[in-house]
Amino acid sequence: MDLGKLIREEVLAQQAYPAEGMKCRIKLDANESPYGLPALLQERLFARMKDTALNRYPDPGAPTLRKRYGVSCGVDENWVMTGNGSDELIQILCTALARPGARILIPTPTFVMYRILGLNCGLGVTEVPLDDAFDLDPAAMLKNIAEESPALIFLSYPNSPTGNCFSEDRIEAILQASSGVVVVDEAYFNFSGKTLLPLLKQYENLVILRTLSKVGYAALRIGFLIGAPELVRELNKVRLPYNVNTLSQLAAGFFMDEKQAFLEQIERIIEERRKLYEALQKMDGIHPCPSVANFIFFSCNPDAIHIYEQLVRKGILVKPFILPGRNRQFIRVTVGSREENEAFIEELKRIIAK
Repeated sequence: MDLGKLIREEVLAQQAYPAEGMKCRIKLDANESPYGLPALLQERLFARMKDTALNRYPDPGAPTLRKRYGVSCGVDENWVMTGNGSDELIQILCTALARPGARILIPTPTFVMYRILGLNCGLGVTEVPLDDAFDLDPAAMLKNIAEESPALIFLSYPNSPTGNCFSEDRIEAILQASSGVVVVDEAYFNFSGKTLLPLLKQYENLVILRTLSKVGYAALRIGFLIGAPELVRELNKVRLPYNVNTLSQLAAGFFMDEKQAFLEQIERIIEERRKLYEALQKMDGIHPCPSVANFIFFSCNPDAIHIYEQLVRKGILVKPFILPGRNRQFIRVTVGSREENEAFIEELKRIIAK
């Protein structure tokens, strides 16, 4: 069997998403919450799960969950789609809009799955570098929209890996200029408190993505898409009928019932982010970028790969970034618990002192 003749060139030419499976004592590479559910909440959640009929298919399309989530966003359930994490929702968007010759537009650096899923679905991909402040380059973005009329534009808000929110006026200019779908991925909304939901009914081409992965439910893969009902109706033709399993649907409802407990954990992470940022600021050769997410992106004068490898030897996992066209190297570190952050800072101090 000649796979080179069977598999599309775009798939053959790329690398799989580098999800790190390395064992470590402190995992600060994937922007997960460092906190599990408190014991009392675990008991309540597991009690609800006990009577789940595992021999039956999930509720197709999760209508009850969509209705509840829509209420929290100020929209009807026909504006909402659920997904097996926001990754699946990105894939559904790419699949539905992948007409021959269609393209997507993304700033860079950003979440790598936009590019991977776009290519996998047969879309052309155009990447426009962010400016020196890691904000959108409006002239370059608008030029591409005028020339290529992309079917999809993905904007991470806050942006991963840089941690900042793009200027809202630049996003609005893109919304106004684009004849395609503009996806604002608010995966880190709970940490930034900033959302473009108020613009949803003003711009019919605006789609917002949310996820529960960053607030303590990474294992359950629960994502939400909010967009115009006409678009959601078409996307549902691509969505697999039982894409969100019964336990995840139940857990998402539990999140909405017990939201205050989750928000308290988020506040702890925001406070630890402040302390971690201040500690990084005090270190020679380390230049952290202000962040409104649950991670911090910092440049380092020493070699980023060297720092990464030395941290791994001490059982601490972070994510290095070598960005084309920039003369600095970067590392993204997830905000962990206080103990995890302190251990990371102490090891980083030792490494750069050598």
